Amino acid sequence: MTVTVLVPDDYGLSAVSRLPGARAVRFTPGDPLPVGADEAEILVPGFLVGPDAVRMVSALPKLRFVQLLTAGAESWVGKLPEGVALSIARGAHGASTAEWALTGLLTVYREFTEFATAQREHRWIQHQTDSLHGKRILIVGAGNLADEMRRKLEPFDTEVSVVGTHAREGVHGVDELPSLLGDFDVVVLVVPVTSQTTGMVDAAFLSRMSDGAILVNAARGPVVRTEDLLTELQSRRLRAILDVTDPEPLPPSHPLWDAPGLLLTPHVGGSSRGSRQRGWAIATEEIGRYLAGEPLQNLVRGEY
Repeated sequence: MTVTVLVPDDYGLSAVSRLPGARAVRFTPGDPLPVGADEAEILVPGFLVGPDAVRMVSALPKLRFVQLLTAGAESWVGKLPEGVALSIARGAHGASTAEWALTGLLTVYREFTEFATAQREHRWIQHQTDSLHGKRILIVGAGNLADEMRRKLEPFDTEVSVVGTHAREGVHGVDELPSLLGDFDVVVLVVPVTSQTTGMVDAAFLSRMSDGAILVNAARGPVVRTEDLLTELQSRRLRAILDVTDPEPLPPSHPLWDAPGLLLTPHVGGSSRGSRQRGWAIATEEIGRYLAGEPLQNLVRGEY
């Protein structure tokens, strides 16, 4: 039996075509579906897809499985017909995103942005900076990305603690978060977007962070209440490193652009050379399990 798999790019077309029992059909996001797409049992959307990709599902009567190339699933949760499984590319982009966070922290503490500006202006501004060495870092989220983050941070002689949904060995429970926040120099967000995490970083959360602390958002924009963060940044009590925002993309006139103490990147944490290959490596493994009738390992259960 041959299973039709809809894929969004040529790399996926080649990768899926090598799987026994799979017939890969290439589609172009935003264009009408190709002939034979209505036979698809598996759909692999592209990276960072919009609502059009979710609407495609209504034209796929035989769809039974959606395999994402990203670790985030918030655009799809609750929007698939009953009986359609959803799986993420867990582990594909953790190392790259952890590298982004580390780079951001080194940039802020060693003031590379200020030195780059001075270079363009031909100013020699030799002075002492802060250091990542010895900082206490709290990672909120306890999945693959947290593991990668910890692995990259600890060689800098940092003290890293992790918060998960439930307490276990080496991980604090989320109920401990209010009492923990004030003890850390950096708070890194790596949680998925769910009803529990949307807006979790609000005025109360931020007020518990220590003066001069840095908030790093490597999760999704809606996890942080933008107006509350703006208030803290404009008062210069906290600093932030953001790869994601709410709204996103950030409108040109938004006040966040000019907020003091902010290092902002345009959702590129996982976007590094090889990201497509890493995403497809996870995806084809999972599709292979589906084709072989084996249990899927990256299924979304509930909201994540």
